[in-house]
Amino acid sequence: MADPGRQGFLAELKDAVTPRAALLVIAVLLLQLGFITSYVGALHHPTPHELSIAVVAPPQVSPKLVGALESVPDSAVRATTATDRDDAVARIKDQKIYAAWLFDPTTTQDTLLVADARGPAAATAAETIVTAVDKSQGRTVVVEDVLPLAKGDAEGLSSFYLVVGWCVGGYLVASILGISAGSRPANPSRAVIRLGALALYSVAAGIGGAVIIGPALNALPGSSWGLIGLGSLVVFAVGAITMALECLFDVVGIGLAVLIFVVLGNPSAGGVFPPPMMPAFWRAIGAWIPNGAGTDVARSIAYFGGTNILVPLLVLVAWAVVGVGVTMAAVIRRPRYGREHISTHG
Repeated sequence: MADPGRQGFLAELKDAVTPRAALLVIAVLLLQLGFITSYVGALHHPTPHELSIAVVAPPQVSPKLVGALESVPDSAVRATTATDRDDAVARIKDQKIYAAWLFDPTTTQDTLLVADARGPAAATAAETIVTAVDKSQGRTVVVEDVLPLAKGDAEGLSSFYLVVGWCVGGYLVASILGISAGSRPANPSRAVIRLGALALYSVAAGIGGAVIIGPALNALPGSSWGLIGLGSLVVFAVGAITMALECLFDVVGIGLAVLIFVVLGNPSAGGVFPPPMMPAFWRAIGAWIPNGAGTDVARSIAYFGGTNILVPLLVLVAWAVVGVGVTMAAVIRRPRYGREHISTHG
């Protein structure tokens, strides 16, 4: 005879664990495993790939040195030439190259110009490569940092963590609005109000982040106004996309936002290691996700006078526009499922 207590427990278990709840738990497990895979996969074994190094040398020597760099295994170096030291320094500061090898025909000692501000890991990789090549030719090399990191930015991670903080705020505030007032706003007017609230929050977050990273901690140099504008854009872009995903997929949209901005965006952003030091997948996607685009702009504002920021800014604007557009389109369409059916506050 079956145990009534056991049957009662099984009935309660069946009633409590719905297929939807089980699928959500499985999705969280996959997200967690994806987090581990992405971070460890991107950061566990930094190896240079097409690290741009310019050669400054007399015409009769330059081809040999370029060839020596290009012969480094696994396409580690993308070698170019520069006309002189000033040209090499200018190209480093314009973020066109990571390092420059100055060959001195009058001695056996050369100079390697690097920029720690662009990533200490890249500078170290360039030093290792050029030192090995020089040593094989019976020469030595001294390293000169032409664009050092600020005193408060010892490992060059401040710009990365600043942008990560902005991204976290963006998807968290959008998630909280969705949880408290319904995944999908009740009508277009409510959608505009919610997006307006997100915009105000974004400006506040941009100001707060810029003040903390600059005057409060002296972690980054550069324009505070530039960082405020960047922070406002990053937070709004991430929040708008999260809002759009919630409109389309209800609570699952929050998980998708975490997948994009945490699982994929953070390790590929170029904060811990610059793109030439990461595996191909993360190197390819980093610049097209707000984390990476924002980190590029923050680093440029801090150290490079705002050079090469047009493309990453356009990437951020594109995410924001898509987020707003999808949110409004989803609200205009008749809701089909989700908690927005019963919400009167969204």
